Amino acid sequence: MGWLKKDPLQIIPFLTYGTKTHLYLRGRALEDEDIDLSKKGWFSLLVNSWKRFETDEIRNTAIQINISETKYNLITDAEGYYLQDKTSEIKLKTDAEGWLDYKIKYTDKDLKRQIQRDNNFKGQMLVPTEKAMFGVISDIDDTILHTGVTSRLKWKVVVNTLFKTPLKRKALEGTAEFYELLHNTVNPIFYVSNSPWNLYRYLVFFLKSNHFPKGPILLRDFRTPFDKTPKPELAHKYHEVYNILNTYPDLKFVLIGDCGEKDAYIYLDVVKKFPNRVAAIYLRSVDHRKRMKRIQHLFKDYKEIPVLIVDDSNQAIAHAKEHGFIN
Repeated sequence: MGWLKKDPLQIIPFLTYGTKTHLYLRGRALEDEDIDLSKKGWFSLLVNSWKRFETDEIRNTAIQINISETKYNLITDAEGYYLQDKTSEIKLKTDAEGWLDYKIKYTDKDLKRQIQRDNNFKGQMLVPTEKAMFGVISDIDDTILHTGVTSRLKWKVVVNTLFKTPLKRKALEGTAEFYELLHNTVNPIFYVSNSPWNLYRYLVFFLKSNHFPKGPILLRDFRTPFDKTPKPELAHKYHEVYNILNTYPDLKFVLIGDCGEKDAYIYLDVVKKFPNRVAAIYLRSVDHRKRMKRIQHLFKDYKEIPVLIVDDSNQAIAHAKEHGFIN
């Protein structure tokens, strides 16, 4: 775009989850910064990274969600986000894999701006089918995607995020195969990360290009000292995991994370808060001696549920077969 010409508008509907009677639709209204996720060269990558974090939100603006001719009118918040979290007024119809399609558009007549895709954006919400035997909740960072969160001052996180395209980022070996076996076309996979929503499309591109099962991606708001939105009462991962288990009270869950940061402690808290709801915990080992020693000691005499600290996905696959999670 030219210096004096404003960028066109877009709406990014996030992949979310709900039930046949409850809608949980999230997304964000933004200017389209024309980010090319496949672009190479350090300067182009740096520019794209700047665009991801220097977002121009479309605040306090009227939008409309359309599901089977039923319309819901909303207003974006101070950061451009929208959220429809309410009981459905209609019977929701999903496809064979449980995905509900919906459309969303701007309805503010005073925008006077070019809008991408003829102001017709498509979102999806997952409703697990009755055939689902269990669900999977997985971390992303250093669980399926090497980020370097255990590196000194987290410098590897900066390098990997700012200077690598999602096509250059490699999934940890065998992880996609393990998740596909767990998914088995019907068991829902939920991806939960402390990464900000600014990286949403980056992570969607990464998961798809590395052949991971499609599933809701749950990130967090990138807060600044000037953030006007209310601060969550619970830490992000706790909030998302609790919400998933509360939404599907009849499903057990396999929890997958890594030994690098707080996944082990969060998952143990989940087991205590939701008795008989967690089928197993898998934690990927990390290249950090002190943290590995701490996590191994934490689970040394733990007998509540199956827990496996894995060095590679073959170990996880063998364990999951032994416990009947995969065929």
